Amino acid sequence: MTRVALAAPNASALEAGLEVAAEGGNAVDVAVAASVAAMSTEPGVVSLMGGAFVNVWLAGTDPVVIDGNVEMPGRGLDASAFGHGVRQVRTDYGGGVTIGAGHGSVANSGALQALSVARDRFGLVPWRRLVEPSARACREGYRIGAAAALYLGLVRESLFGDDPEAHALVTGADGGPLEPGETSLNLDLADILDLLAAQGVSLVTTGAVGHVLVDDMAANGGLITRADLTAYAPVVRTPTMRTVGSWRIALNPPPSVGGPMLAVMLGELARHEHWTWGEVIEIQRRVLAYRLSVHDRSHDLVADGHALLEAVERHGLPGLPTSASTAHVSVVDEHGNACAITMSAGYGAGMVVPGTGILLNNALGEPELNGLGLHAVAPGTRLASNMAPTTGRSATGGALAVGSPGADRITTTLMQVLGRGLLLGEDLQHSIDAPRLHVRFMADGSPRVEHEPSDDIAAAVQASGLPAHHYPGPHMYFGGVGAAVLGADGLVAAGDARREAAVGVSP
Repeated sequence: MTRVALAAPNASALEAGLEVAAEGGNAVDVAVAASVAAMSTEPGVVSLMGGAFVNVWLAGTDPVVIDGNVEMPGRGLDASAFGHGVRQVRTDYGGGVTIGAGHGSVANSGALQALSVARDRFGLVPWRRLVEPSARACREGYRIGAAAALYLGLVRESLFGDDPEAHALVTGADGGPLEPGETSLNLDLADILDLLAAQGVSLVTTGAVGHVLVDDMAANGGLITRADLTAYAPVVRTPTMRTVGSWRIALNPPPSVGGPMLAVMLGELARHEHWTWGEVIEIQRRVLAYRLSVHDRSHDLVADGHALLEAVERHGLPGLPTSASTAHVSVVDEHGNACAITMSAGYGAGMVVPGTGILLNNALGEPELNGLGLHAVAPGTRLASNMAPTTGRSATGGALAVGSPGADRITTTLMQVLGRGLLLGEDLQHSIDAPRLHVRFMADGSPRVEHEPSDDIAAAVQASGLPAHHYPGPHMYFGGVGAAVLGADGLVAAGDARREAAVGVSP
């Protein structure tokens, strides 16, 4: 048995992780098991056919990030295959967003491959045991969380209505919307998970699921080919390192956008001994304006990401030009091993791999990830990502794993949570519960401050002169942070009520 602190997105993921800890799994094993469960039991929020980043920092070693993000498909296809196969869906989520769905919106996925590499390199428990709890949850029933119910209530018909198999997975037993707390089944996926446990991730590449996926894509104008599935490989990267207070933290490196943006925001926040909300607004405004002008239109995210980090190192922020759905798992074990995994399937493509119960991603239809336009990058190109799973070590030997869902709010959310916890020394749970703000750039390029209830934030917004949108209470729009830490108080897990996190510390 291994003692762990685990922050997961739902009860099924928490149970899966703690079950693996009871069998002696380390932080990586527990995080992988919880992540597979999350991707299996959060329909519409995250999926096995999405992307993921795995940040691992084992005690006594250097940290690594395993990049399993989605990539542009279409190897071997004629140029005429690109630029269509996507339908526009208008949703009311997050104040209103239009997304691309359908077969042409599906990117080549890498989440399962990244989890498998993490287990092979750092885990102790067989892959089979990491998957079995998810199969059981899909067969016996899992509870629908409030975040999934809220999102599916907005898009159940418009996004999933064209595919009867997908529509059934996001519909309640009475034929209406899934309700928070309702128990749902996915028997097709339970059978697929049994195969995944036995065969490994080859099931979704060269195996039966991969074959069905490729045939379905070819028949419906999708871009994923057999060559895409066999060519995909997770990339092990060196994290971007930063010092924040007494902590050394490891962040998702380029070509991720989320990691570099968070690194810059935290670096600027650390320049202020006691930062203010006005400074938070200004830092977000300038960093996100730079992102909008450079990274969201980048042809080389690696080069532009490193250029951003180097510019800030030399000149600070004044030297810079000022031009839906995700889930996260954090685990720290008693030995000081830390693992943070963020995974995403976008807003969902609106359909399943036929006969499998696996909902597909719509990463090619996410407007914030495709600033160059539809199908504008070459096959094999890793797409942009906001995901920023983070690990850390303190000067006194503490260990931290933290992250959040929330699209472009991931970086601004983690900036505020880590700014409170690591710079101001506030309690971890209080840092997560505290009100948040996000500087949102509207369609015309103008900034607007969106925020939760707080007199101090409201005063800072007024002083900034920027327009504002005030949410009536804490809201899932501002993320759903999960954190685990080994520190002076032992193992502690903290979760975000905005997305009904499930947290626990094994006995």
